[in-house]
Amino acid sequence: MDDIVKSGLAKIDWVSRFMPVINHLSKDFKKNQPLAGVRIAACLHLEMKTARFAMLLKEGGAEVALCPSNPLSTQDDVVAALNHLGIPTFAKHGCSREEYYEYVDKVLDIKPNIIIDDGADVTAVVHSKRKELLKDLWSVNEETTTGVTRLRALSKAGELKIPAIAVNDSMCKFLFDNQHGTGQSSWDGIIRTTNRLIAGKTVVISGYGWVGRGLALRARGLGADVIVIEPEPVRAIEATLNGYRVMTMNSAAKQGDIFVTATGNKDCLRKEHFETMKDGTMIANSGHFDVEINIEDLDGLAQEVNELKPNITEYKMKDGRRIYLLAHGRLVNLAAGDGHPAEIMDMSFAIHAIAAKYVTENKGKLEIKVHNLPKTVDTEIASIKLKAMGIETEQLTAEQKHYMTSWGEGT
Repeated sequence: MDDIVKSGLAKIDWVSRFMPVINHLSKDFKKNQPLAGVRIAACLHLEMKTARFAMLLKEGGAEVALCPSNPLSTQDDVVAALNHLGIPTFAKHGCSREEYYEYVDKVLDIKPNIIIDDGADVTAVVHSKRKELLKDLWSVNEETTTGVTRLRALSKAGELKIPAIAVNDSMCKFLFDNQHGTGQSSWDGIIRTTNRLIAGKTVVISGYGWVGRGLALRARGLGADVIVIEPEPVRAIEATLNGYRVMTMNSAAKQGDIFVTATGNKDCLRKEHFETMKDGTMIANSGHFDVEINIEDLDGLAQEVNELKPNITEYKMKDGRRIYLLAHGRLVNLAAGDGHPAEIMDMSFAIHAIAAKYVTENKGKLEIKVHNLPKTVDTEIASIKLKAMGIETEQLTAEQKHYMTSWGEGT
């Protein structure tokens, strides 16, 4: 066995020890084969937790093929291990845009019944260039906020041709993956890349959705002064009442030491912001696509561009100021780190596994629109997780259950 395969298998073995929900589902999937004969094309970050998830799908009887959802998040040893395990995986770290879409085409060649997407790139290809595959598709199950936004836009335009499951919009995904997963893993990527102290710095978080909440919470825990940029009024008030300073990016650009974008929108950091940033400012992105930081504007302003070390690009301005771009503006937690902790992806991928089972059981019955999973899925996964953590929760008495479902008792 090649050393690269051994390395990938060791990674998968390590994270498997901390994924109790996946391991619980594994027993059921091996026994009952709920995905027997189902063809699944998955476009995900190709790292060790994803590998364990792919193994679970295969254990459930599915034919699985994988491609990357981000060129810089792919771990080549994990890809080698997956292929060794008989799960066709088409990817390499740092692939070009052309190669990326070649890999998408290769996973689509299995004529999938279910697409598991992360950012809706595969979904977009099927709806534009591979329309002949629509007849075999039962659903697309979407992993991330950006992808769900694209699916809703596709649906609103009347162009969605298959049912879509917004896996990202399950509460277990919002609360734990987006908030605690990204909150920890993004700072892990930033710190291991820069080896800089966060305490005492002014950190600017662009966006106060679930990801932004997690980033701000962890930044404050590390001792930073946190500024939040948020255009939506309710979220802006929430950030204010949570103790953060809220202002415009034009104001924050002059004050921040570290900027992290997490909006799902483009050009959050652009020319007018770069022009007023302090010398030594570090900028990073935690949004799915590399559009939140306008790198063309940075290139246009810079007199000199240097790759100082892996994942740190120095842009030297004409006035001598230096701005440091981390991970080329890609997802900093995966391009410069190992992504979410195993305990988090345990829950997220469990939702995906149950979603695939749900679609299989309801094939041909789902309306062509963007669906949320039943609330019972969140309850089931949270219950399994609590049990694995050794936490016993309070149980309602019969009288309490009756009270909560009746109207007769009052003052």
